[in-house]
Amino acid sequence: MANGWARDGAVQEQIDDTVADAVRLARLRLAEGSGADFCEDCGERIPDARRKALPGSRTCIACQTLRDKNHRQSGFNRRGSKDSQLR
Repeated sequence: MANGWARDGAVQEQIDDTVADAVRLARLRLAEGSGADFCEDCGERIPDARRKALPGSRTCIACQTLRDKNHRQSGFNRRGSKDSQLR
């Protein structure tokens, strides 16, 4: 497959790196240890249903939603962008 100046296998390496980054991010977001009875951010009691569904949860739904919104990635693969290859 013709891919310009890229060496053979470079496209697959970009795909592998993107998947590895997503897996690493997902592992970082996994809850560790025992969960909390009260939210770490707002101090409100975490509902029993949430603690049962996610035993390691340490935040309430509202605070976790806010955390997720603040940590959302753009979804743009900078490793595979043409701009990053030109620099």
